[in-house]
Amino acid sequence: SDLRAKMTAYKEKLQGLSGENEAFRLQEAELQAALDKETAQVEELSRRVRHPAASHLRPRGPNESWDPSLPPFQLEFSRVEAALAQRTEEKEALEARVAEIEQKLHESEMERRQLHNTIQELKGNIRVFCRVRPLLPSEREFQKGMRHLHFPSEDRKSLVLSKAEESHVGRERKEDTTYEFHFDRVFPPSSSQAEVFEEISLLVQSALDGYHVCIFAYGQTGSGKTYTMEGPEEMETQAAGMIPRAVRQIFQAAKEMEDKGWKYHFTANFLEIYNESLRDLLVLRPEQSPELEIRRVSQRTEELHVPNLSYVQVTSEQEVLRLLQRAKTHRSVARTNLNEHSSRSHSLFQLRIEGHHAARELHTSSVLSLVDLAGSERLDKSLSTGERLKETQAINSSLSNLGLVIMALSNKEAHIPYRNSKLTYLLQNSLGGSSKMLMFVNISPLEENFGESLSSLRFARKVNECVIGTASANRK
Repeated sequence: SDLRAKMTAYKEKLQGLSGENEAFRLQEAELQAALDKETAQVEELSRRVRHPAASHLRPRGPNESWDPSLPPFQLEFSRVEAALAQRTEEKEALEARVAEIEQKLHESEMERRQLHNTIQELKGNIRVFCRVRPLLPSEREFQKGMRHLHFPSEDRKSLVLSKAEESHVGRERKEDTTYEFHFDRVFPPSSSQAEVFEEISLLVQSALDGYHVCIFAYGQTGSGKTYTMEGPEEMETQAAGMIPRAVRQIFQAAKEMEDKGWKYHFTANFLEIYNESLRDLLVLRPEQSPELEIRRVSQRTEELHVPNLSYVQVTSEQEVLRLLQRAKTHRSVARTNLNEHSSRSHSLFQLRIEGHHAARELHTSSVLSLVDLAGSERLDKSLSTGERLKETQAINSSLSNLGLVIMALSNKEAHIPYRNSKLTYLLQNSLGGSSKMLMFVNISPLEENFGESLSSLRFARKVNECVIGTASANRK
């Protein structure tokens, strides 16, 4: 209750600051308009001083006196000179007022960032959301409803799985066995993409504020991970996934920050990890691209990069959406016994964000990582053989290593096994204590997948219990 009260107080203060910021912006616009008007008048008076012959050579003010001892030109020049001094003084006063407003705007923006990210830290730097996809039309033919799934809490933070057990004697039905799970948020099948993104939008904002942010979707094959992260083929529809929505928010917020003196530069890349090999999804034939390896930028930094990977400078949402569509057509998919169009690789979209405030010599640098993990599969159900078997083993191994890394971070172990898989090594800077992380655990609504759903939820619960410390912004 104390934590909730503190969070509520922070939210109220943040809302108050947002209102104050808006009032400052309006006041600054009014002052700037007045300043522009005064500047134009000063320029006109200056022109009249420089070219007195073009001026009306008679006093204009009703209270101005006429001194017959002075020539008309000298009278007019004295009047204009006095008016110019007055306008200049007014201009300087307005400039001082605008500078004061800009300072308050900057202070309010810095406090907004601090409060915003304090709220995120109170929620936890590792959060877990659970999403249950709806039944597909073809699935409704052999399964009526979802009797094994229950959403008991009004705050949508709980999920219960139940399974009817039979007695071995006489096959009598026993009382249902139930498994209850609690997460930061649970989305039932009726939840829209917009509802889901609303819950992560503040986390996306943190990336613009200079924090590394990693959001990834985990779950068995066919549980709706790709739909959650990417949405349908047309990414600009109301069903757009988390990646296109995050991109839209980032560019809209960056444009708003321009009024506060911030300039942002964006670099995008999109790759997949297939059988522990990196593939560039932005080239024409990813499977024929040269071998990609992960390297450190230098010995003095922990920052990683991938030589020969396509790092594309982007300036708009539309440019990024075109890259996403290109990557989507290149991703490795195949049919398995569990999913006709199963993603056989982890796809990783990253947007590097560089912010600069020249007047205040401020610089932020962060990476927003949005990951659609390959689906976990039980070999006895997927019936994978040959190449599909190799893929499944690589997928399950890397997902297992992801869990080991998160547990090691939570336990504050001296050695974190990032290098055990390409996935965790590549996400090293986005999984540690200086980043913010959110995991979607996606659940199939089919009763036949009860075992896989239970396994996914148990893994997600372990992740949700982890605490990796307080994130820090990358500012200079």
